[in-house]
Amino acid sequence: MRCAFSRWGLPGNMRVDNGSPWGSKGDFPTELGFWLIGLGVDMIWNTPSRPQENGVVERSQGTGNRWCEPGTCQSPTELQARLEAMDRLHREVYPYRERLSRLAYYPGLVHSGRPYSEPSEPDLWVWNRVTTHLSGYVGVRRVNKNGYVSIYNRAYYVGERFQGQDLYVTFDPETNEWVFSDASGRELRHKPAREVTPERVMALDVTGRP
Repeated sequence: MRCAFSRWGLPGNMRVDNGSPWGSKGDFPTELGFWLIGLGVDMIWNTPSRPQENGVVERSQGTGNRWCEPGTCQSPTELQARLEAMDRLHREVYPYRERLSRLAYYPGLVHSGRPYSEPSEPDLWVWNRVTTHLSGYVGVRRVNKNGYVSIYNRAYYVGERFQGQDLYVTFDPETNEWVFSDASGRELRHKPAREVTPERVMALDVTGRP
């Protein structure tokens, strides 16, 4: 993505599905989503099992499959070369509207107007964007028999007396803490969100999975 952003510029937003590494079965964003949010890219997650919400991309992939015939390629290198040639043809040559190619009809495709380079990333990336975004989520966790719940594959103790109950989990951007509340909205526990830090996000290590 860094190579793509260096060439085309940072996008204003990205529409993605819920499969790895974009989404997860959990109810909070993945580290890759956090990284993009920190760069100022708005994330749009498709509704699960609704590929039609990203119909343009799905159709484009179908076009690439038909034009490039992956089954006839002798190597990944050959397939990559075909895909790149197809992409240029589809964008720059093939008529789209008024006998113009997509690139000619939409000259803004050349660059988003939001410059990016890897050396400049520390200046572009803003931690506050991540914490503000995360604060808008509400997760639900059931307390196990030992009084623990799991967030990003890490156990948090909230108390054995809550075992079997569903607690609501939110993030406090001011204190960088998880806040655990019951169904009535009463706050029960505050715990430091030790997996949500700039260092872990940049290392793509929020979930603790490779």
